Amino acid sequence: MYYIIKKFEISASHSLKLSYQSKCEQLHGHNWIIEVHARSEKLNRDGMVIDFGHVKEKIQSQLDHRNLNDIFPDMNTTAENLAKWICDQIPECYKVMIQESESNVAWYEKDQ
Repeated sequence: MYYIIKKFEISASHSLKLSYQSKCEQLHGHNWIIEVHARSEKLNRDGMVIDFGHVKEKIQSQLDHRNLNDIFPDMNTTAENLAKWICDQIPECYKVMIQESESNVAWYEKDQ
């Protein structure tokens, strides 16, 4: 099995829809650090699991400098939900970690 990790940053705003009062219900932003883990039993014709640049471009082009609530009106834009959405965008991906601040990290990992 071959593995890669692509790490990059996006800037995006969001507000959460919560069952309790929180300052996070107000529009606010993060410099999100995203780590995409991908794997493949065989390398593609270029000798890669997937091009690092393609991973970054696919996600960054859709999310960077955007209000995530505008992109996902029916999804609560928690780090956990974003991690799953990112994982679903890249077929080779099996795990996504998202750091929204120095002390807050969430991840989604597909069952093996």
